Amino acid sequence: WHPKGARIRRVMEDFWLEEHYKHDYEIIYTPHAAKLNLWETSGHTGFYRENMFASMDLEEVEYQLKPMNCPFHLTIYKNDLRSYRDLPIRYAELGTVYRFERSGVLHGLMRVRGFTQDDAHIFCTPEQLTDEIIKAMDLVLLILRTFGFEDYEVYLSTRPEKYVGSIENWDKATEALRQALEIRKLDYEVDPGEGVFYGPKIDLKIKDVLGRSWQCSTVQVDFNLPERFELEYIGEDGKPHRPVMVHRALMGSLERFFGILIEHYAGAFPLWLAPVQAVIMPIADRHHDYAREIYQQLRRQMIRVELDNRNEKIGFKIREAEVQKVPYMLIIGDKEIEKQQIAVRH
Repeated sequence: WHPKGARIRRVMEDFWLEEHYKHDYEIIYTPHAAKLNLWETSGHTGFYRENMFASMDLEEVEYQLKPMNCPFHLTIYKNDLRSYRDLPIRYAELGTVYRFERSGVLHGLMRVRGFTQDDAHIFCTPEQLTDEIIKAMDLVLLILRTFGFEDYEVYLSTRPEKYVGSIENWDKATEALRQALEIRKLDYEVDPGEGVFYGPKIDLKIKDVLGRSWQCSTVQVDFNLPERFELEYIGEDGKPHRPVMVHRALMGSLERFFGILIEHYAGAFPLWLAPVQAVIMPIADRHHDYAREIYQQLRRQMIRVELDNRNEKIGFKIREAEVQKVPYMLIIGDKEIEKQQIAVRH
């Protein structure tokens, strides 16, 4: 992430954090590696091994870079005794994960080996499941539309050949996803056998300017990992019960989503996303002091501004800013200094 890309990433992250706070999520942070036995408990070593980096032997203990965040979220849930009154519990994390993608499938920002997922896991009762899926889908669509994506395809991905858990639980999970899609009247296609090993899922694929589809958003139901980690909550009857877990990502990965954004807007980002919202252009050297003063004022207001004080003609500076698709050009000459104003070109 170079400086201008990092600015956009921060805007994406800030917006993501604000929306999750509004939608009653708890933000958490988890480690980048854990003992291998955590991934054995989750089933990743048995079902996902080919996509994981080699484990590390440290002081005779095997450690593994995380390919997913979910086992850590399960562990946090398990730290406390939970009641049905506490549910649903929603944990969200911008967590970096590491997957060993073959060199032949690596593709710029779109497919990488280390990336940051906008991950969340929702723990709820079976009765709350459909409502939580609907809320997750509403948040998915809010995020996509805010970033300017109205063209997407929805898929319901069902049980693959390699899976964990009972067929009964798989059927319950698939039906809950189907109900949520139908309640929200979303058109979808069934994608047979394309679920993940622990549960079925809804995938949303968005299209770039070249018409290529990229999977970003996903909502997955999981009866199995709560079973493997022996999660419980105390029900109204005073007895322990097993919660259901919903895995959910809105952007998928920040890297892929950013890559699609670049192509979608062809570099001409809307003002709120633009890495440089304004560039200040003094016409001559004698205008530099006032330009610097304006620059500092705008920086203090958290406006993403740059100062072009190169010894170039103003026409050259304007053309370069237009090529870089900067939304606003702030031009300063003798008249602007005299009136203590700036000339705005948009």
